[in-house]
Amino acid sequence: MAICHRQCPAAMAFCFLETLWWEFTASYDTTCIGLASRPYAFLEFDGIIQKVKWHFNYVSSTQMESSLERIQEELKFQPPVVLSLEDTDVANGVVNGHPRVTLEPAPNFRMEPVTALGVLSLILNIMCAALNLIRGIHLAEHSLQVAHEEIGNILAFLIPFVACIFQCYLYLFYSPARTTKVVLMLLFICLGNVYLHGLRNLWQILFHIGVAFLSSYQILTRQLQEKQADCGVV
Repeated sequence: MAICHRQCPAAMAFCFLETLWWEFTASYDTTCIGLASRPYAFLEFDGIIQKVKWHFNYVSSTQMESSLERIQEELKFQPPVVLSLEDTDVANGVVNGHPRVTLEPAPNFRMEPVTALGVLSLILNIMCAALNLIRGIHLAEHSLQVAHEEIGNILAFLIPFVACIFQCYLYLFYSPARTTKVVLMLLFICLGNVYLHGLRNLWQILFHIGVAFLSSYQILTRQLQEKQADCGVV
């Protein structure tokens, strides 16, 4: 890329770039270029760039007539693309014919800090999920050998297990339509435990339902953090 005065002939700018290209290929071979890994690996080439720039600025164009004539002939067959200032304006969101892209700040989905009661609800929820999983697997192994009528009981253990795990997820991470999901998970846990009335006593059922209500309350009361004021830092 070369930036020059608008009165400078296009052939002169292309001649300048071509001269730099020849100087660069003469100074560095392909092996040296391929092994370059650090930023500004060819910083010393700036000295050659300054010499070539001085040569084009202060040496008369008559000394470069042969190169200029050749490039002018090439430009007649392949004229350069002329861009206006509006074409190079990236801020308006229209670049090279692409549709306008509106840049908006990403939504802030950072939740409020976890409370001690929230940690307790997570621990109790994980414990209830583990109890449901163990009882469900044990009942499934027993039912495969005895009868197939226990499928409803197996599902009544496994569905609350999934609901408990999902409650933990809803508490830790933001999710759209949280209220609807919380109500559904609470409903699954309550119905599952009521269905298991013959396999669990009243206190066990109340414990699982109480933990489900506690987790639901913690999920609904843990809100998104308020977005910090914009201080104009860009």
